[in-house]
Amino acid sequence: MMFRCGFVAVLGRPNAGKSSLINHLVGMKIAIVSPKPQTTRDNILAILTTNDTQMIFIDTPGLHKATSHLGKYMMKNVRTAKAEADVVLYMVDSSVGLENEEAEHINKMKQDGLNVVVGASKVDKKQPDFDHDIAFSSLTGENISKLLEILKSFLPCSKTKNFMFDEDEVTDKPTKFIVAEYIREAVLSVLKKEVPHGVAVVINNFDETNSLAKIETDIVCEKQSHKGIIIGKGGETLKKIGTIARKQAEMLLMKKVMLSIFVKVESDWKNKPNKLSNLGYKNE
Repeated sequence: MMFRCGFVAVLGRPNAGKSSLINHLVGMKIAIVSPKPQTTRDNILAILTTNDTQMIFIDTPGLHKATSHLGKYMMKNVRTAKAEADVVLYMVDSSVGLENEEAEHINKMKQDGLNVVVGASKVDKKQPDFDHDIAFSSLTGENISKLLEILKSFLPCSKTKNFMFDEDEVTDKPTKFIVAEYIREAVLSVLKKEVPHGVAVVINNFDETNSLAKIETDIVCEKQSHKGIIIGKGGETLKKIGTIARKQAEMLLMKKVMLSIFVKVESDWKNKPNKLSNLGYKNE
């Protein structure tokens, strides 16, 4: 038997369905999903292991023009993912189509010698009308197995099982990171204005027993007015955010969760390298 192991960088514009694919592949929610652009900020590894193959998917932030230190950090993550990957899966939302700028980016990657697979996502909504290598749906599972076979063909092959991760691992991110992302996703889903993109989540305390997890967190926002919006009248908005995030955390941890959330103001934190580092976004 021959074994394959390698990295697949998942690239594309915001809302191309990258995180939805990642969650579908590993069978659990490790990457948050939102219709709002630039939801993903960090590179998240999703590890899919079979008897003879270990595919390590790198979920990346959506491609966009960076206008802040946080934006530059996100785009640096995309460049790093491309450099590390054995193959790039460039995802295009079939209901939106392929933009000229994207086509140029795909051609540039191919000219640079990268292995690139163009995946037309969300075919449950609309069939693609642009050139692609594979069309699929993370919602229905259509053609996912074919997609995996295509990607597998680009991974390094060996006679020995030199997998990089234990076979029961599904991500490189710690539980704290995932819970913090659940809270940020709840903010994205509850708030409809510009506030969510000016928000970061910090886990201050995470204590677990066999039956209970006590988690204390801060939601950091940029303006005092944003703090009021996040808390809401009588604390109702913050309570709603906490309820959504707590239910997600309980599904992840499979135990009862006591979640305490506080809201703090740090003006223009996205443009402060030191603050970015303190909030978990390394500025190297």
